[in-house]
Amino acid sequence: MESKGAPRTGEDSTVPASTNAVSVARLQVVVETVAGESARREMILEDDCLRIGSHESNDLVLDDPRVSRFHCRVEREASGWTITDDGSLNGTYLSGIRVRVADLKMPESTLVLGGSTLRVRELPSTARAIARHRASLGALQGRSQAMQKLYDVIDRVAKADANVLIEGESGTGKELVAAEIAGGGARATRPFVVVDCGAVSPSLIESQLFGHARGAFTGADHDRAGAFESADGGTIFLDEIGELPLEMQPKLLRAIEAREVRRLGESKARRVDVRILAATNRHLEREVNHRRFREDLFFRLSVVTVRVPPLRERLDDIQLLVSAFLKALDAESKRHLFTQDVIEQLWAHDWPGNVRELRNYIERAVVLDTVPPAAAPAALESEASLPDDEGGAAPAKVDLDVSFKDAKERLVSDFERRYLAQLLAWSGGNVSRAARRARMDRMNLHRLVQLYGIPAGRALKD
Repeated sequence: MESKGAPRTGEDSTVPASTNAVSVARLQVVVETVAGESARREMILEDDCLRIGSHESNDLVLDDPRVSRFHCRVEREASGWTITDDGSLNGTYLSGIRVRVADLKMPESTLVLGGSTLRVRELPSTARAIARHRASLGALQGRSQAMQKLYDVIDRVAKADANVLIEGESGTGKELVAAEIAGGGARATRPFVVVDCGAVSPSLIESQLFGHARGAFTGADHDRAGAFESADGGTIFLDEIGELPLEMQPKLLRAIEAREVRRLGESKARRVDVRILAATNRHLEREVNHRRFREDLFFRLSVVTVRVPPLRERLDDIQLLVSAFLKALDAESKRHLFTQDVIEQLWAHDWPGNVRELRNYIERAVVLDTVPPAAAPAALESEASLPDDEGGAAPAKVDLDVSFKDAKERLVSDFERRYLAQLLAWSGGNVSRAARRARMDRMNLHRLVQLYGIPAGRALKD
């Protein structure tokens, strides 16, 4: 019997269990029409992500003038398959409704993109052999299927010398993935230079990347080598590449294509030999569609794409991560704080801040020598409030170390989780009654309850 709050792995039970195999998702896609004309063809996807659009780099290319270059993507997550529109001009329609992000109804769903119609059907997963089953890879921790796939990809990518784009939400550990790729290849003994494109002022990013000569601008009192020169022979990691100012993108593209850089204030070009790893928490295809990111630069950076799974897709790694963080904090004596009940609470949390949020939670629990008895871990995220002028509690202090977007998503997620928990408690677990009071669709309520992992102990009745 599955325990309350158990991890939602989303793995197919038909795949044989093996310590040296991982589950590979399979999706059948039938193209019924393209640009309004009958064009029946079929493909079988054996991966967790299918990119669809009119550009030839997509997994499924549609020669339809109403389909955007990077139109949408179908992805497998822990809860099932989802469809995400990448900012297309004419939209993505599921069952006649235009969607931005939506769950696909399986075993079969129908999509309409521009003048093209597709049917997608989930097939049983298959098993793929991997070199070995591991609990960790360098600083990366996890025994889950999602992490075994990631380790396998890192091993293969590290041996090549191609540029790599690492995609993942904030807090998933993209910088750790980059370090393992750099450390596993032929350039392992050469420099590994990191540039956070989101943390450097737009006026200084060119100097940071390419260097400057003395007197090139106010405050440039000496010659300085940029990140590309410092990484010569090794690897440069461009973190948060999606934040790179648009006016800087052609200069970066030129440096990549010509394999040379020119310091600010100099006319002499300097040859450089670097491998480029870039990371982003954005969908760059959407940024390309909206002309916020150059298409040619995107292709130069994404010769290989590596996706880092969010923590909600590998909840069964939480116990291992708790142990690893306690050891890293030299606080293994605090292991008694994390009882099975606490672990089940962690499983029920959605972790919008991913592994970084979990580490912060564990560190604060260690410092306070206590964990919340029943609430979600977010209870430790806010600091004590002071009364406001009207005698009520002041809003919790915000964490300025996270982006506005991530902070907003975390706030909304926490509100939805608390609202649903209280709503179901009021209705005694009766979903229909709860949906009527909340004035929302019953199936949508079902979906949200599953998404947030409301403990199964609250019997859900119709």
